[in-house]
Amino acid sequence: SELGRWLIGAGLAIALLGALLLLAGRLPWLGHLPGDLRFSRGGVTCIMPLATSLLLSIILTVVLNLLVHLLKR
Repeated sequence: SELGRWLIGAGLAIALLGALLLLAGRLPWLGHLPGDLRFSRGGVTCIMPLATSLLLSIILTVVLNLLVHLLKR
């Protein structure tokens, strides 16, 4: 039964990640925040989304901590 719970949780996490990736393309500000670095020379563009990465890290940390807290009950 423990393996079954783990597989259901993993499946839900993968489905949630897929939904987030589908919705991420619809957010025009994602990747264009102040603090995201973009360099262009000729035909080469290098993008370093530092602020976006930081924001996503904070959001995921809060969500995952809430999930862990709720699942420990």
